[in-house]
Amino acid sequence: MAQWYEWLKAFHVIAVIAWMAGMLYLPRLFVYHCAAAPGSPQSETFKVMERRLLKAIINPAMVATWVFGLWLAWQSGWYHAGWLQAKVALVVVLSAVHGLFARWVKDFAADRNVRPQRFFRLVNEVPTVLMIAVVILAVVKPF
Repeated sequence: MAQWYEWLKAFHVIAVIAWMAGMLYLPRLFVYHCAAAPGSPQSETFKVMERRLLKAIINPAMVATWVFGLWLAWQSGWYHAGWLQAKVALVVVLSAVHGLFARWVKDFAADRNVRPQRFFRLVNEVPTVLMIAVVILAVVKPF
């Protein structure tokens, strides 16, 4: 199985890139969607974009990230390492943020959003901060 380790790592990195691309783009769509009048053609276009981004890219990429990541942790024996346990905790938080994003996609789809653009501008930074911390833990392995 050792010969597959590098392939698993490559697929994990690809999944993470896809997941993060979506997690960074979706709240930006929310910012623009806030400016569109409910029921307008622009609002309806944002609904389609948000749903497709979530269902076709973000959800499958998150699942693949978890599957390949857990497989790598098991295969390599790193699951005892403190840095990996901290990384997994941060990825759990990122997954919770993903869940919030999914709920907000549903809110926008039903024209029930009550949050202002500023809220989504701030929320847009959360995945970035989590990503930076996860990358530092994975690369530097500080503990």
